Amino acid sequence: MKSNIRLLGCAVFVATLLPLSAGAQAVRVGAPAPAFTATDSRGQSETLAQYRGKYVVLEWHNQNCPFTRKHYVSGNMQALQRQWTARGVIWLTVISSAPGNDGYVTAAEENDYLARMHAVPTAVLLDADGNLGRLYNAKTTPAMYVIDPQGKLIYEGAIDDRRTVEQVDVQGARNYVSAALTEAMAGKPVATPYTRSYGCSVKYKGTD
Repeated sequence: MKSNIRLLGCAVFVATLLPLSAGAQAVRVGAPAPAFTATDSRGQSETLAQYRGKYVVLEWHNQNCPFTRKHYVSGNMQALQRQWTARGVIWLTVISSAPGNDGYVTAAEENDYLARMHAVPTAVLLDADGNLGRLYNAKTTPAMYVIDPQGKLIYEGAIDDRRTVEQVDVQGARNYVSAALTEAMAGKPVATPYTRSYGCSVKYKGTD
């Protein structure tokens, strides 16, 4: 029997939403994506503005979350990263876990993880203060966002339609990120621009 609640100490997001930080603009599909500056795991500064003219994927991540592990241990997330970065898409993994909270990693720890998992995002943004996560109102790991070359948010939500921790469920799932990119690159409107994300709650400062 499949279990959708194999949590291994990782709290699942249910209904309680974290408020946006003071002064943060609400993120909304169809509107300009909020601008940001963040430092990546290589110590480089990354901004949304520098990728103007390209599609950008934001992927919220927690190594310890079983929902995240589903997509990494199966190789699904890495395959998506390779597929879309090969087509010029910028893929930014974001870690918003605060120091002392589940999922927090140092730059060295994250770079080691990338090597072990053969992950190939464009960069990993270390967001320990949670500013970027709250700017986008990211609630879960994983949570996915797609931004078009004009800087407009065209998809927000879950990675796919299989809300489980079972690796086998990757097969046959409808991947909303791939669908959004495929449709947008073909000049078509995104058929499903918003879904409710699923996974572990993002471990912002002040949360467990």
